[in-house]
Amino acid sequence: MPGNPLTDPNWASDLADTIDRYVSKVRATVTDRAVVAVRAVVFGIIIAIAAPVTITLMVILGTKFVQRLIALAVDHDSSVWSSYMVMGGLLVLGGSLAMRKRYVADQA
Repeated sequence: MPGNPLTDPNWASDLADTIDRYVSKVRATVTDRAVVAVRAVVFGIIIAIAAPVTITLMVILGTKFVQRLIALAVDHDSSVWSSYMVMGGLLVLGGSLAMRKRYVADQA
């Protein structure tokens, strides 16, 4: 009798393969997507914390670098305020370029 699973010699392996196939499908659709979502949240939090710190430290490092260059080239007395002016100008220029890029020009 072909419909009786007890007389089929391969029914155990076929049943195990079927269960394995469905478990793999569920894992691929649910677990893998959940892992991707959790990774995105974790890495987003890490970047949200690390980016402002990194940007702040880069501005400080850039200011000190400009101070050292001005102190070597011109004089030590005006290196601090002139480095603030140079870095301020660079940051204003960068902000102006970013503000200019925020809207796309309307196409007529």
